[in-house]
Amino acid sequence: MANQQKTSDRALAVFVREARFLSDRRYTDMEQGLKDLGYTLYPVCSSQDLVPGTEMILSVGGDGTFLSASTVAGESGIPVLGVNFGRLGFLSENRPEDICRAVSSGCYTVEKRPLLHAGFDPEPDARISSWPYALNEFTVHRSGAATLGVTVKVDGNSLPVYWSDGLLVATSSGSTAYSLSVGGPIVLPESRVLIIAPIAPHNLNVRPLIVPDTAEVEIGFISRDSRVLFTADNRNAEITAGTGIRISRAGFPLNRVKLDSSSFINALTGKLFWGEDIRNGNNH
Repeated sequence: MANQQKTSDRALAVFVREARFLSDRRYTDMEQGLKDLGYTLYPVCSSQDLVPGTEMILSVGGDGTFLSASTVAGESGIPVLGVNFGRLGFLSENRPEDICRAVSSGCYTVEKRPLLHAGFDPEPDARISSWPYALNEFTVHRSGAATLGVTVKVDGNSLPVYWSDGLLVATSSGSTAYSLSVGGPIVLPESRVLIIAPIAPHNLNVRPLIVPDTAEVEIGFISRDSRVLFTADNRNAEITAGTGIRISRAGFPLNRVKLDSSSFINALTGKLFWGEDIRNGNNH
């Protein structure tokens, strides 16, 4: 049921998956600071909880929480601001102590991060159909011991079959997530591309492929197992191996709040130690 509580004209929604963060001193200080600025904060669990006039959704946690918060934002257009209580934080990178100053001074911009949309033939169960969007990536995985053959078409052009444990299609936002772990390239968030990368390929001459994010990617399966695991960011479910999947850029973006003090390159060097080399001296 939608949240019916009365709010001020300056309302901020708060999405959090771990309640312990709400008792953290950093959170309580941020909360009080925002209230002193005239904001009303209220909790949300789904898009139905959003109150009309909400200015932002505060995602309190790490990148996994931010991915869940993006599903709350949905097509509303309400920007999401990541407040980092996690361990890494590329999407949710901002310290709690920086939020009040940035919000009150307007020292931020709103990025339009592309989302992916997945269509299915035949349609899977209602649970999967209810979350057809992803900010980081869609993946498919083998569900049994047998190697999975993944057929791929890009704008109708067939690629060689990927014999592997699975395949992912990622946005530029997802380049530092699962895609990076399977050998994909690091892509600046403003780059409008998709990454197609095999997961544990069973031949050595297969590499990740970059395509424009205007492309439609069609996926099918060659499998001895009847089921395949499908994931959309941090959600997963099984689909039948006879299912065809069509992946394309969604018709709307996610509006992500980026503080003026944030830098993707600085995040790479500070969080992933990108380019760390003893010959460069101690960078930290």
